[in-house]
Amino acid sequence: MFAMTDTQTHYRTCNICEAMCGLEIQHRGSEILSIKGDSNDPFSHGHICPKAVALQDFYNDKDRLKAPMKRTADGWQEISWEAAFEEIASRFRGIQQEHGQDAVGVYLGNPNAHNFGNAIMLPRFFKALGTNNRYSSASADQLPHHVASNYMLGAGMLIPVPDIDHTDFMLIIGANPIVSNGSLMTAPGVGKRLKAIQQRGGKVVVVDPRRTETARKADQHLFIRPETDALFMLAMVHTLFEEQLVTLGHLEDRIDGLEQLAEAVKPYSPETVEAACGMTAEAIRELAQEMAAAKSAVCYSRMGASTQSFGGLCQWLNNVLNILTGNFDSRGGAMFPQPAFDLVRDKKGKPSSYGRYESRVRKLPYFNNEFPVATLADEILTPGEGQIRAMITIAGNPVLSAPGGTRLEDAFDALDFMVSVDIYLNETTRHADIILPATTGLEVPHFDVFFNSFAVRNTAKFSEPMFEKAPNQKHDWEILRDLALQLTGLEDDGVTPEAMLDLGLKHGAYGKVGMSLETLKANPHGVDLGPLQPCLAQRIQTEDGKIRIAPELYLKDLKRLDASGLLQADENSDYPFTLISRRLPRSHNTWTQNSHRLVKGKNPCTLQMNTADALKIGLEDGQLATVTSASGSINLPVEIDDDMFEGVISMPQGWGHNRPDTAMSIAEGQPGVSMNDVTDSGRIDALTGNAAFNGTRVAVRAA
Repeated sequence: MFAMTDTQTHYRTCNICEAMCGLEIQHRGSEILSIKGDSNDPFSHGHICPKAVALQDFYNDKDRLKAPMKRTADGWQEISWEAAFEEIASRFRGIQQEHGQDAVGVYLGNPNAHNFGNAIMLPRFFKALGTNNRYSSASADQLPHHVASNYMLGAGMLIPVPDIDHTDFMLIIGANPIVSNGSLMTAPGVGKRLKAIQQRGGKVVVVDPRRTETARKADQHLFIRPETDALFMLAMVHTLFEEQLVTLGHLEDRIDGLEQLAEAVKPYSPETVEAACGMTAEAIRELAQEMAAAKSAVCYSRMGASTQSFGGLCQWLNNVLNILTGNFDSRGGAMFPQPAFDLVRDKKGKPSSYGRYESRVRKLPYFNNEFPVATLADEILTPGEGQIRAMITIAGNPVLSAPGGTRLEDAFDALDFMVSVDIYLNETTRHADIILPATTGLEVPHFDVFFNSFAVRNTAKFSEPMFEKAPNQKHDWEILRDLALQLTGLEDDGVTPEAMLDLGLKHGAYGKVGMSLETLKANPHGVDLGPLQPCLAQRIQTEDGKIRIAPELYLKDLKRLDASGLLQADENSDYPFTLISRRLPRSHNTWTQNSHRLVKGKNPCTLQMNTADALKIGLEDGQLATVTSASGSINLPVEIDDDMFEGVISMPQGWGHNRPDTAMSIAEGQPGVSMNDVTDSGRIDALTGNAAFNGTRVAVRAA
């Protein structure tokens, strides 16, 4: 038994971003003395980023809500959990009885993917609520990856990741993994991993409209115009066929549709696309040749390629490039993790949910049991049968993180009733009638349900809670459980996330060798399960076990690409600049800005543009500029940076904590502005429904 004056050591996984860094935390009672990387963690080996140190800030934050809050005519007032649950269930059921089950909508924010309890228990809550009107941050981020895996491999969660620790050639398109620590490539310490490629004689190439932090460390950087990544990748594939560089390796008998693909890419020679992409045909050909000639190689494309008008084509072509160069399911190429808790279920040949329904207003596709968030405001503001009249947002701030944020504010104001599960009164939750605050990262047990499925090495780790929650507090999953019980009138069956995790571990890939929750609890640093291994033959979910390399869905979407005008490099005189987002090392989406240590110092919410563009419109470094699109206008300081491609400007996403009536202290410091006040919810990748943040056309002038 420890005395409260004794120094104790706690080991856990950081759950702020995808990297799964192991932490060693020294504390004395509730006082945190230090947070540093756990050198004995078999995955992160002591790597840590500035965000992890901020875990203590969220635990101690004076602005953090700790009891249910109800909005009244006299302001926000604390209420009991019982009163909150009763009112929510009564209002939701009343609205559904009058207007139908789908009259209540759900939005899930990014932190749900980092929350062990929610990841496991949300399906129970969805069943109790009974609505198909579900939305999440996934459609503002990664839907193109899931749709590609669904159509090519038969399972949306069967996503290939770069075997970065063994590759000899890495092509990075629209990604900045040194800052993100990987994204759908869980890889703590990416900088060291990329340097290791170079030290073993390999090469790293980055294709991006901005010379990113990753590009500065790469062997080669090529500028590309936003929105033209699909054209560039088509030209790469064209070159592989034209120069007879296609090598399928051990997958030769598992590829379906190769001839159709070869025919489809014939129009996209490097010479045809070079003007549109802003790079030479010679450079494109050389990249294709280098990738084909490398002992092992991998193409990795992420947010810049996903959150654009042709994100679906990009992620399909990313897989195609890895397949055609013999680097799919192969050491040093694009491989498939084998997680201890597997989200890929054996459903060979069974139809997916893609396109099962269409959204009511814009007829956008339903996938992975949700609709695209880009149409959420439409579904609330457009009258008629099926209109959303009530919402529950869970750990999300879509006013800042979803496209067309100001219109979404109007939509939330128009609701009959709104509930938010969140620890802050922020830009979204301020519209709620009731806010239900949960515990924070240090008070909850943790297991990475999702990110082990995207990790560059197979490991498993369970983190016990560091602090006990107060008697009047509830974990997120307990809030969802109690709401579900109130909605259904059922009795609690006692099932917990830990019990479901233990069951999944015992029946998973490592169950026969003793994997269980007890095993993980006995190994607080984590368990190493080895490097990625070829395993697609066992994991693929298509009916005949073959890879669909040319699904008709994608071949048809090439016509939309051809009709876009991108090949003609059309200019827009009203909105001559193209806006792209960027990632910051000390922030993560919208939910880390309440930590002073992460936002102190120079304002990072700036508009980056190169010298030539700044001179054309008479802007100087630090001067306030007005950025205007067809959707709105914002003001922010200029940062002249010749790492930007001419005609392209960049600002970080996830800022704009300056709405009235919020309790977040960042509003008193550097709130920045929201990129989504100028993005257009009408701009999407029509193939997948994913939001198209990057590529927004804007005008810039002195404020």
